Amino acid sequence: MDTIDYRNVYGAIEINGLAPGEQQRLLDELDGEADWAERGLRIVRLRLLTDPGFPMYDVSYCYGRTADGKLVRVRLPFYQLTKRKWKSEVIEHAKRDGVFAKALGIFDDGVVSTLS
Repeated sequence: MDTIDYRNVYGAIEINGLAPGEQQRLLDELDGEADWAERGLRIVRLRLLTDPGFPMYDVSYCYGRTADGKLVRVRLPFYQLTKRKWKSEVIEHAKRDGVFAKALGIFDDGVVSTLS
């Protein structure tokens, strides 16, 4: 049986997508929720969705690892970010919440995925 890459079938382009089966593995490992301001939390995956020509990204999901190693869904103070300014908007939200965004790992290579 042939494997179909649905991203190509539907014309969407994903940057930094997960390998086949990786999303399910992450879902199986999820163990609760945490606020992004939780001490010791590291963001491991932030997925942003958009449509061509639409100026905003919608947050699809965000996963992180707690200080004790649990994989959790991360509660963010935003659900939408401007495409052209998303990093500076994350930093502004972080400042308001007393969070050091870079220390969260949210800007590390391989963390953010965009689907458009």
